[in-house]
Amino acid sequence: MLSERRLEVLRAIVQDYVGTEEPVGSKALTERHRLGVSPATVRNDMAVLEEEGYIAQPHTSAGRIPTDKGYRLFVDKLAGVKPLSSPERRAIQNFLDGAVDLDDVVGRTVRLLAQLTRQVAVVQYPSLTRSTVRHVELLSLAPARLMLVLITDTGRVEQRLIDCPSPFGETSLADLRARLNSRVVGRRFTDVPPLVQDLPESFEAEDRGTVSTVLATLLETLVEEAEERLMIGGTANLTRFGHDFPLTIRPVLEALEEQVVLLKLLGEVNESGMAVRIGHENAYEGLNSTSVVSVGYGSGGETVAKLGVVGPTRMDYPGTMGAVRAVARYVGQILAES
Repeated sequence: MLSERRLEVLRAIVQDYVGTEEPVGSKALTERHRLGVSPATVRNDMAVLEEEGYIAQPHTSAGRIPTDKGYRLFVDKLAGVKPLSSPERRAIQNFLDGAVDLDDVVGRTVRLLAQLTRQVAVVQYPSLTRSTVRHVELLSLAPARLMLVLITDTGRVEQRLIDCPSPFGETSLADLRARLNSRVVGRRFTDVPPLVQDLPESFEAEDRGTVSTVLATLLETLVEEAEERLMIGGTANLTRFGHDFPLTIRPVLEALEEQVVLLKLLGEVNESGMAVRIGHENAYEGLNSTSVVSVGYGSGGETVAKLGVVGPTRMDYPGTMGAVRAVARYVGQILAES
């Protein structure tokens, strides 16, 4: 276990390196921070931190930089989540409040996160597998052609065209719409199939084929949309950190193009908590020089999706964690009110 003083020295090294982008020496630490000890003592503490693997010497200069292990200890023990200022919170609320639909909410969230953190932002769409049905609309486009519109509690809207086996009248359509909604509104998608399986038998024989076709389309929609979607933004921010990527930025960009990789990273978040994956803790090799800060968002205390940022390990962790958490909270409020 490191002493409190050595933890303070590590905190100072992380803060200075993140702020200056330069390896940190003992003289600079004693000048910038009230450590209450001499430069010689700080040098000794730095030697212990280096021996324990928390800091490293990048080249022959006297300065040291944090390692992945050092950042991990900083995040776990030394870094509080930096709260956003009142103007920042108001700006988030005003920006997100202007959203007109779910796509707009996700798009605005990506742009906002990228601007606040100056990192790459990743936002997962609410998962339909965790959604409930808000409304099912059925519209007649032609005597034997319908449109099914499925609206979820998270604001997601799915549309499907249906070619009916025979003409379907407006009275029958209104009847089906009413019966369908009475059974599925407020229900989880996974609960829907058994709730509607006997519906065709309650209709006249000539309408049962169309009712069965509508139900089949509805259930197919639930299955198809189980595939996860996400939006990414702010990739250009990485160009500001060229020297933070030891060889080339290409592996990072390639990893960001792999949606499966990003979904897996976001999926590692605990349902209620925040996850910070630092450097080599990221299983995907292309992201070994980055950190991923992510958290779940949702309404009514339930997580429906994840969001987060990807940036270099030399990151303002308290500020980034605060921004990610605040944005997730506002997105959850919007979903609850929509």
